[in-house]
Amino acid sequence: MPRATNAPASRRRRKSRLDLAKGFYGNRSKLFRMATEAVDRAQAMAFVHRKQKKRNFRRLWTVRINAACKANDISYSRFIEGLIKADITLNRKMLSEIAIYDEAGFNKLIQAAKAAKAAEIA
Repeated sequence: MPRATNAPASRRRRKSRLDLAKGFYGNRSKLFRMATEAVDRAQAMAFVHRKQKKRNFRRLWTVRINAACKANDISYSRFIEGLIKADITLNRKMLSEIAIYDEAGFNKLIQAAKAAKAAEIA
């Protein structure tokens, strides 16, 4: 009886893995073992970096808000504290967009935050 190798399934598995490695440099896209290692690492890094992307954007928005606050003589932390006390619930992304594209609107938010802080102290 001839030896069964499961060739169609093995070929399909190898081909799909090499397809995922398309565009990789050199043997990483040609040899199965190297392609497997490269694809595994690429997929692991893609998972990690999807999470990091969210962190990086939040940091960017915070830096932008901080710069706009400094231009109006208030620190970022005092501004956020004032917004919380004034019960203004805008996320950092929207605050950043307002700071960039609507300076007058951002100044109103700063005034509201300062007023809420002053009312809390008094």
